[in-house]
Amino acid sequence: MDCCVISALWCFIPLYLLLYLLSFIFADADFTLLWGSLVGHRPEKKLKGQVVWVTGASSGIGEELAYQLAKCGSRLILSARREDELNRVKHCCLECSDLRDEDILVLPLDLLERTSHEEKTKAVIQYFGHIDILINNGGRSQRSLCTETNVDVYQALMELNFLGTVSITKQVLPHMTQRGTGSIVTVSSVVGLAGAPLATGYAASKHALQGFFNSLRTELTDFPNILISTVCPGPVQSQIVHNAFTEELNRPVASAGNQEHKMPTSRCVRLMLVGIANGVKEMWIAQQPFLLFYYAWQYAPTFAWFITNILGRKRVQNFKAGLDADSAYFSKLKTS
Repeated sequence: MDCCVISALWCFIPLYLLLYLLSFIFADADFTLLWGSLVGHRPEKKLKGQVVWVTGASSGIGEELAYQLAKCGSRLILSARREDELNRVKHCCLECSDLRDEDILVLPLDLLERTSHEEKTKAVIQYFGHIDILINNGGRSQRSLCTETNVDVYQALMELNFLGTVSITKQVLPHMTQRGTGSIVTVSSVVGLAGAPLATGYAASKHALQGFFNSLRTELTDFPNILISTVCPGPVQSQIVHNAFTEELNRPVASAGNQEHKMPTSRCVRLMLVGIANGVKEMWIAQQPFLLFYYAWQYAPTFAWFITNILGRKRVQNFKAGLDADSAYFSKLKTS
């Protein structure tokens, strides 16, 4: 009998490992998040009727968040600098959902104008009565080499991505602690976990966000119903490259390149909503081979450094050759 059990185990273990490997090869998120998408709470039920404030809602991930949250039946506050774009997004939300006009508040917001954040938060609470979820999505990326980048660019990245996010969070958090419930979800990045060339300032701002919210989470242990969640996407189809900082503050990106190889924005946002609905504290969202880097940096950092140096060199070479930094991994270097 014991021999039969042992034989069965010897057959089961390799099969289990094989299935685990195959699932990882085709995975586009960490296993906790994927498990939640299979057997966890559905966003359509969990987020229905929730009051959700989305910053950076005029394009990219923020815009897609607005559409999918509207379909879930969430009441929305849409914030960004461009009011005309926010009104466009609101109109699309109303067309694709059962929400009424009064269920969506367009609230122009500049993360750099920190003195206005208290007033904006009061306006939201006055309109809806409370805030269930704050999604910190506003910010800009970077595409430039450190040696060529003005220090003003680094200051702007930290002011916008880090201090702007911290400022709006500090206005909303007391409201949530008073109610004893709520969720603060912050869109970080894969470079918030590991550095990458051409993004020294951007990576620094995202590392700062990771440190801030990981520390904040530990301060809120007396509030178990307040979720502090960080989202770490890899390359996603959005406008983030088009709007990225370069060597100088007002110099636009020369060419955003082809974005088709990146994860569709709709898939990224769907996984984010699954994570929010299931209380996931940190979400890794990326297609392969990028997802592999998350696990390598977590469990095999020496190997991760080796691979990062190889790919980082190629990333810089392709950037200098005029190719998109991310698509560089899938493209041959141009030669004259």
